[in-house]
Amino acid sequence: MLNFDPQRYLRIQSGALALTSQLRDAIAASLTEGRRNIFFLGTGGAAILMMPAVQLLQRRSGFPTFLESSAELVLTGHQALGPQSIVIIPSLSGTTRESIAALEYCKGKGAKVFTLVGHAETPLGTAADQTFVNFAEDDTSCESFYLQSLAIALAIMDARQEIAGCAAIVDQLGRLPQLLLEAKRRFEPLAEQIAERWKDEAYHIIIGAGPTWPEAFYYGMCILEEMQWIRTRPVHASDFFHGTLELVDKTVSILLFKGEDETRPLAERVEAFVAGLTDKLQVLDTADVNLPGISPQVRALISPVILAALLERVSAHLEVKRNHPLVTRRYYRRVAY
Repeated sequence: MLNFDPQRYLRIQSGALALTSQLRDAIAASLTEGRRNIFFLGTGGAAILMMPAVQLLQRRSGFPTFLESSAELVLTGHQALGPQSIVIIPSLSGTTRESIAALEYCKGKGAKVFTLVGHAETPLGTAADQTFVNFAEDDTSCESFYLQSLAIALAIMDARQEIAGCAAIVDQLGRLPQLLLEAKRRFEPLAEQIAERWKDEAYHIIIGAGPTWPEAFYYGMCILEEMQWIRTRPVHASDFFHGTLELVDKTVSILLFKGEDETRPLAERVEAFVAGLTDKLQVLDTADVNLPGISPQVRALISPVILAALLERVSAHLEVKRNHPLVTRRYYRRVAY
């Protein structure tokens, strides 16, 4: 595989999953203390990667769950935030300015703050009530954060007896690093073909629904826009028919993500509509990915993890074909803003 270290990948994703028991114990202790709600307060891409776990809790659990912008929360406050709250703040660098401000604000409100970071000796690594560290880099952080936040959601639901067979789910998740590595290897030829088709495209509409929507949002904003300077329009499949459909013609590139949960029909509706209207439709369907031993229930939960693993391969080829390294920035962490 192009510019890829398999052992590094296995080490990082296994490291994320190794935190599962620690996260479970921390959540259980917090619930025992009487914490009655949870806030996920990331910034930028890290916040987006929390969204599937938030969706799961909001739709399947009775535990009050909030996803808020760190910067906005500090300015507006939130009536549900206080000593009864658990706060989750993810940041790969551990130095994100808006997240540091949110941590200080939440602790001032008496909330219990957990941080998910890639580096312990950082402001977010040292100031939290409890810190969970798993080193990762930009090309491996998606799966790592998706899996850590899923572990948190499962821990809450298991403690509240809202999900059956949680131990079996966790056991299956433990097989993912090797399975995802094999999926990347099988996807490599198609990843290069996609990158070849995209290398000169200036604009993409990226569509998802349910747990695949956060990955559509993330890949458009944090990879294609930030790391490749390509304009994108991430749009939820259910919103596509309320404006964005009018932009489609033969020349418009559309990337459609299909998962395996209840929201799949929303993506299928878009696919049926655009198939004859553009010559540039690319569908990524998690159902096409062979993951032996992973049940339909778990596959539905991990669709964004699967997509992130595959899209990393597209990005690796895209940076070479466009002669635009993924680490190149004009403004991000380069100038004051």
